[in-house]
Amino acid sequence: MSSTTATAPLNPARTLATAGRVLRQLAHDPRTVGLLLLVPVLLITLLRYVFDGSPLTFDSTGASLLGIFPLITMFLVTSIATLRERTSGTLERLLAMPLGKGDLIAGYALAFGAVAVLQSLLATGLSVWALGLDVMGSPWLLLLVAVLDALLGTALGLFVSAFAASEFQAVQFMPAVIFPQLLLCGLFIPRDRMAPFLEAISDVLPMSYAVDGMNEVLHHTDITGDFVRDLLIVAGCALLVLALGAATLRRRTA
Repeated sequence: MSSTTATAPLNPARTLATAGRVLRQLAHDPRTVGLLLLVPVLLITLLRYVFDGSPLTFDSTGASLLGIFPLITMFLVTSIATLRERTSGTLERLLAMPLGKGDLIAGYALAFGAVAVLQSLLATGLSVWALGLDVMGSPWLLLLVAVLDALLGTALGLFVSAFAASEFQAVQFMPAVIFPQLLLCGLFIPRDRMAPFLEAISDVLPMSYAVDGMNEVLHHTDITGDFVRDLLIVAGCALLVLALGAATLRRRTA
């Protein structure tokens, strides 16, 4: 009976209980909360005054970074938090209970997704209404893309944590997983002006579509077909990586 329960489809009660436990742990970790909520705000503020004499540059770069910052911070925090659960034995004890891997992964995604909404609200609100980020589209569309990017970062963090044996190794995945996407997403140069083989690689990286979605909101007053495509790709990648994370999740570090 217990094995059947453990492998059952997602159970909303167990998923919500997992999300609540993760949120309670975050509430008792002010450094992590500061990293998640304050660092993106401070970085976007710093960027605004770096480009104080060139507001158009801040508009183009700031919109892109509103999608990139949540992805990076959620990736870092989620990968370390999940690994800490496994190395401390918490994950093994949880999975010994009638709690499936899907419930656990969905609970983590829900908890960090709630934090992502708050993080994106703070960063987007500050950028648009306090720092003067000029966008033609709705700021709520910027918020939507930022939240999906944060969920993608959460999914990637959950996935790579299965392959790390220590917190240091989890951090080491950043150059392999995040940095190539950062260089090829179109932040520094339009993707169609890259070498053809690099453009082809960027076409399969989800961060590219996160930046493209932000740029669509920046330059268009209405929702465009390209924006919808970018949104669906980012959301689809997040769901795919979450499924991979559930499939590769280990009870403990070998």
